[in-house]
Amino acid sequence: MEKITIRSDRNTDYTFTYKGEDVVLGAGKIISIADGLNDVVLPTCAMKITNNLIIIKEDVK
Repeated sequence: MEKITIRSDRNTDYTFTYKGEDVVLGAGKIISIADGLNDVVLPTCAMKITNNLIIIKEDVK
């Protein structure tokens, strides 16, 4: 599986699930996941996906 990167463009922390555990992606931070999206659950939010980069945006109002 390919490595993916998740980047937060939010002003607040974003919590998602990885292998059944909650992971907090801090505001403005970046995290890489070596084994792709198989074990990742991203809660509904505004996001942009480009190649292997997922950019988490502020919630749409």
